[in-house]
Amino acid sequence: MKKKRIGILASVLCTAMFLNGCGFLPFEEKSFYSKEGKKAVDVKPEVAAEPEPTAPPVKEDTKKETKKDTNNGELDKVLSKAERMAAQYNYDGAIKYLKEQGEYDSNKALQDAAAEYENIRATCVEYPLEKITHVFFHTLIVDPSRAFDGDSDEAGYNQVMTTISEFNKIIETMYNKGYVLVSPHDMATVNEDGSMSRGKIMLPPGKIPFVLSQDDVSYYHYMDGDGFASKLVLDKEGKVKCEYVEADGSVSVGDYDMVPLLDSFVRKHPDFSYHGRKGILAMTGYNGVLGYRTDIAYKTGENLQDNQREFLEKHPDFNFDEEVKRAKEVAEAMKKTGWEFASHTWGHKNATESSAEELQTDNEKWEAYVAPILGKTDMIIFAFGADIGDWQEYSEDNAKFAYYKSRGYNYYCNVDSNQYWVQITDRFFRQGRRNLDGYRMYYNPEMLSDLFDVSEVWDNSRPTPVPEI
Repeated sequence: MKKKRIGILASVLCTAMFLNGCGFLPFEEKSFYSKEGKKAVDVKPEVAAEPEPTAPPVKEDTKKETKKDTNNGELDKVLSKAERMAAQYNYDGAIKYLKEQGEYDSNKALQDAAAEYENIRATCVEYPLEKITHVFFHTLIVDPSRAFDGDSDEAGYNQVMTTISEFNKIIETMYNKGYVLVSPHDMATVNEDGSMSRGKIMLPPGKIPFVLSQDDVSYYHYMDGDGFASKLVLDKEGKVKCEYVEADGSVSVGDYDMVPLLDSFVRKHPDFSYHGRKGILAMTGYNGVLGYRTDIAYKTGENLQDNQREFLEKHPDFNFDEEVKRAKEVAEAMKKTGWEFASHTWGHKNATESSAEELQTDNEKWEAYVAPILGKTDMIIFAFGADIGDWQEYSEDNAKFAYYKSRGYNYYCNVDSNQYWVQITDRFFRQGRRNLDGYRMYYNPEMLSDLFDVSEVWDNSRPTPVPEI
């Protein structure tokens, strides 16, 4: 059956300030990115990334361990844990942990480590929250030759997707520039009465906090066979990895999308993460989540889309309950390692064009079929970047905001082509996001220069020119 075509033209009521560049995904077959300042990038030949070094095997010591060795081993573990906390700028936590050790008052190593972290903490400065940028990706392309194969989906992939090669170079460049992953929950906090308060992010001079998100990590049916991962899975060590179906049909497990790639990067560079933060996955639900077919339609067989029906026909042994169980296991593992989830609406709805009643019906599906797997969230990242208001603050007479607020949503993100756009009020947090994809890199490389040099990350396997939207 013909894969669902990614559409490239549509219109959304956008405000002059921020809806000049909007998000994409193919449920409603639309895409809305700004075309301002179109300028083709002068690309350079791609340089292969160096392989990550592997640690040499540890030779097992079969000798009987002495009491002194055991004590030193425990001390090393304590110091190592505190060191990682401090590396992720949690100096308060590291100092508290060290001072909680029973031998702290008599152990110079513990005292010296605490003093070192106190000195570093004293140099930290508060970063201005309104100058924190938020960047996002869609599902990463593993094999460009399969994604850019000349079929009807190629144009959409070229416009709004990013290759793994590009992602790795972008993240490496941002790390070298001093960028550090933070969360909207660090920028604003929710009080017991539902009101909001400003947060405080303290970092050493030269460090730059940013928010990272990825849309639609559901591995939709239309992407099958096009060089993308097929689902997130747990490996034998309990780490979150991706399953990838090779062109010959064999299955590999590894770092084939943003989640495992970033996990691996932070393990190597813990100082890329503030207090253990990773990114936010903006999730729909109509095809399930994380590559698992967990929507109720797969269980009831009712209101099936053609590709859902085809999937069930090809998998007569499909077990809905097992699918839900495995998705929950992956989601729980992700949350334990710093990942967060946001609603992207169940059906990838355009919130600007949809009525309050339509958004309520959609959100009821998200709460019924997605939240039980991923957990309840207080963040909504608008599909297409289409917001429920203009650049002015949301008001209480905005029926869409009133409904979402009543359901516990406090953090709202649209799509914006500016370097940063943040609103923090006593009722909500709001932030614009920037698309790091083929379209933006090709037509507006200068708009990304604060993050990276496009000519140094560009994947030459992309067909050019990138189609206009």
